Amino acid sequence: MNAPEVRPLAVNRESTVRAASGWLWLLFTLACFALAIWAFIAGVVQAKNHGDGAAWLIVGGIVLLVGFILSCNGFFALQPNEAAVLILFGAYRGTVSESGFFWTNPFNRRVKISLRARNFNGDKLKVNDKRGNPVEIAAVVVWRVHDTAQACFDVDSYEHYVSVQSESALRHLASGYAYDEGEQDEVTLRGGSDAVSAALREQLQQRLARAGVEVEEARLTHLAYAPEIAQAMLRRQQAEAIIAARQKIVHGAVSMVDMALRELAEKQVVHLDEERKAAMVSNLLVVLCGEAEVHPVVNTGTLYN
Repeated sequence: MNAPEVRPLAVNRESTVRAASGWLWLLFTLACFALAIWAFIAGVVQAKNHGDGAAWLIVGGIVLLVGFILSCNGFFALQPNEAAVLILFGAYRGTVSESGFFWTNPFNRRVKISLRARNFNGDKLKVNDKRGNPVEIAAVVVWRVHDTAQACFDVDSYEHYVSVQSESALRHLASGYAYDEGEQDEVTLRGGSDAVSAALREQLQQRLARAGVEVEEARLTHLAYAPEIAQAMLRRQQAEAIIAARQKIVHGAVSMVDMALRELAEKQVVHLDEERKAAMVSNLLVVLCGEAEVHPVVNTGTLYN
């Protein structure tokens, strides 16, 4: 049995249109309103005086008054970084993106969409990183509507779409990176913040392009191990820090001992055999690598006693 054919969704594109000046149409509609009142009153007066054309004046006044009421529905105002999508009986007629006071066909339905930059501050999510460790992660996304037609017609609610897709992209991103301690030159969530942010922005842009949304920036705002393993990972990090510090201390101590032996030999301060060199190296390493304060013991005898 053949599977039903899936019809691809149509992609809408924004078309910019210019609306008529609202101030000119306001003068025109006010003039029509005044003319309607005059015609209606003149018709009533002529009807009382049994004059000719009273009915036509009354009907004309009523028609002008209805036109005035309908015309008032065509006025709208737009603020800076705001657009209005015009829809006439279900058909997309265009988008007005200039700010000001305008008039359009009264039967046009107007959907106002903000073009300003917005922040989406996501909640903390618990996900598994590349090595399966549970971590808590959250991100902030700076976005704005780029194509009003796509935002209005290609998704059901573009704001909800941004919220859902941002959470999905963040979960997918976290599963592709280790929290820390990656392989050589491997990008990790904690150590490669710039690379991770760039990857998150790219994923979000691919997902939100359908809704006509442009992602300007995406950054991690929270990153930590989940509470159930936080203490164990903290002890591991402390042990790694102690090992790294010890390595640096030992490296410095060996360098200082080597320098001391070379200086004594070059300046011929004292002649040491191999046994005394070993003892001196041992004592210097204890002094340089020990954590507690060292108390020297003064030898009042000979070097060998």
